[in-house]
Amino acid sequence: MMGKYKLSREDSVLVIIDLQEKLMSAMKDKDKVYKNTNLLLSTAREFGIPVVLSEQYPRGLGPTVAEIKENLPQDYIYLEKQSFSLCGAGMYEIMTRLQKKSVMVCGSETHICVFQTARDLVEAGYDVHLVRDAVCSRFDENYNNSLALMAELGAVVTNTETVVFDLLECAGTPHFKAISPLIK
Repeated sequence: MMGKYKLSREDSVLVIIDLQEKLMSAMKDKDKVYKNTNLLLSTAREFGIPVVLSEQYPRGLGPTVAEIKENLPQDYIYLEKQSFSLCGAGMYEIMTRLQKKSVMVCGSETHICVFQTARDLVEAGYDVHLVRDAVCSRFDENYNNSLALMAELGAVVTNTETVVFDLLECAGTPHFKAISPLIK
């Protein structure tokens, strides 16, 4: 049981869900989400952790915001989708191909695409780490309710710094020296 609470660099994937222009313009916490998602991206890059980025109907909701797009690794995996859950758009196949067990999830909206993706991944047996300060919804009630639902269904509801320091494991390493200046 305790195993799901420990992230492993070798066994993790970072999933960024639908941080798109038209969607994010309605989010009051967007700057916090961008900052924390970029810290997660820097950490993923430092450790060679695969990154999956999705866009929900980009013709209607626009592309991924520039604040995130400019920090994506060159080899990120892209999913365009119309289903709300990434699992309806090829996520299971990606996880099988990558052979990873833990999924760090950030993005929007918390109570729709993030929730449905987390639910489906937990049901499929993956360890889901929902990064609460890197997800957002338009309304606090939806955000709070979906965090409670994801915790109940078995996701680890965590935060950016907990994830980053769990992956770092200790201070004084070259990885720590690369990442620590980004934590403000």
